[in-house]
Amino acid sequence: MTVRGAGETSLPQFAEVVVIGGGVIGVSCAFRLAEAGVDVLLLERDGLGEGSTAKAAGGIRSSFTKPVNVELGLRGLAEYSAFRERFGVEIDFRRDGYLYLITDPADVPAIGHCAELQRAHGVRSYLLDPAEVRDVLPLIEPDGVVAALWSPDDAKATPDAVVQGYARAARACGAQLRTGVEVTGIERDGDALAGVRTTAGFVRTGAVVCAAGAWSGRVGELAGLDLPVRPFQRQVVFTGPVPGLPESVPLTIELPSAFYFHREGAGLAMSYCEDDGFPGFGTRYEAGEWLPRLAELAGRRIPAVLDAGIRTAWAGLYEMTPDRNQIIGESVLLSRFFYATGFSGHGFQMGPATGELIRDLYLGRPTSVDVAELDVRRFAAAGSAPAEHHIV
Repeated sequence: MTVRGAGETSLPQFAEVVVIGGGVIGVSCAFRLAEAGVDVLLLERDGLGEGSTAKAAGGIRSSFTKPVNVELGLRGLAEYSAFRERFGVEIDFRRDGYLYLITDPADVPAIGHCAELQRAHGVRSYLLDPAEVRDVLPLIEPDGVVAALWSPDDAKATPDAVVQGYARAARACGAQLRTGVEVTGIERDGDALAGVRTTAGFVRTGAVVCAAGAWSGRVGELAGLDLPVRPFQRQVVFTGPVPGLPESVPLTIELPSAFYFHREGAGLAMSYCEDDGFPGFGTRYEAGEWLPRLAELAGRRIPAVLDAGIRTAWAGLYEMTPDRNQIIGESVLLSRFFYATGFSGHGFQMGPATGELIRDLYLGRPTSVDVAELDVRRFAAAGSAPAEHHIV
C-alpha cells in the first residue's frame, strides 16, 4: 500500500532506510544500500542533484592534508574513472590534474607535507619551482609564485551525470526515489526512530540517513540532534572563449587567495573562496565587491582572460563544518540515525566512498576506511580538530 500526496507523488508506508537528500551523497548512499539488498526510500524536496551538486565544480582529487581525506578522494578517483563502464553513463571524466600555486613562502612546508602524504598513498604528486609551472600550464603568469604542487592524476567530471547514473542504478536495485517531497518531521520512540513525516505523508522507518547537504542542520533539528553544518554561498563566473586556451587545463588554485579556475568549454570557470564567505541559504548571484576582486586576481594570474568577458554566473551553497571536514557516522543519541554531510566543498569527489561507508555502517560491517575521526562528537571534545585546508 502507498500513501498518496500531492500530484503524482506516492510514498510507501514503510521503508527499511529513508535517505534524506537527493544530491550525489544521497543517491550514492541509496544505490549502495539497495545494491546490498536493503529496502531504501530516498526523499528529495526538489529535483535530484538540484542543490549543491548542481553547482559543484566537478573536481576529483586526493590532494588533501588529512590521510582519511586522501583515502576517500582516491576512492572517488577510482570509481569515476570507471563510471561509464560500470554505470553506462558518460560523465566526461578527464584527468587534467590539480595545480596549486603557492604565493606565501610560509605555506611551502605544508604543501611539501601534502605531497609526501600523496606519495605515501601511491599517488603522483610533485613540488614545482616557479619556472616549472609554465611547463604544466603556459597560460599562467608566474610572478609572485614561490612554489607549486602538481597532482597530474586528479580529475574532473560532470556532477549531474553522476547523480543520474547513481539514481538509475539505485532504482534498478529496487530503491524508491521520490522528488518534490519535503521532510517536515522525524518521529522518535525514545532513542529509536519511528518514522518520517513529509509533505506527502508519513513513512514508518527504523533508520534514516541525513544526506541533506547545506540543509542538514535543519534535518538534525527535526530529530532533536545538533549537526554543525552551516550554508555558505559561493559564486562562480563563466567566461567567453579565452585566446590560447590549451585543451588540457588543470583545476588551478592559487593560495592563500583561494582564487581558482578550470576549463569550461572554450573559456574558464573562475571563483575565489573568502574565508568567511556569505553565510546563509541565498543563491542569488551578486557581483558587488566580489567581482572586482575576482577580476584583480584573474588579471594578475591569467591576463588573457580579461578580454574574454563574462558569459554567465551563478551562486550555490557549500555545506561547511567548523573544521572544514565532513561528518560521517551514526548518532549515539538516536539509534540508526546516520549522517553523511558537511563536506565543505568536497562532497562530489567523496560521494563514491561515502555511499560505501554508510552501507557498511548500516550493515555493521568493517569499513574500508576508518572514519572514526569524522564522527560528529569531535566538536564536543576538548580542543578542536585540525582544519582541512584548500576547501575549493
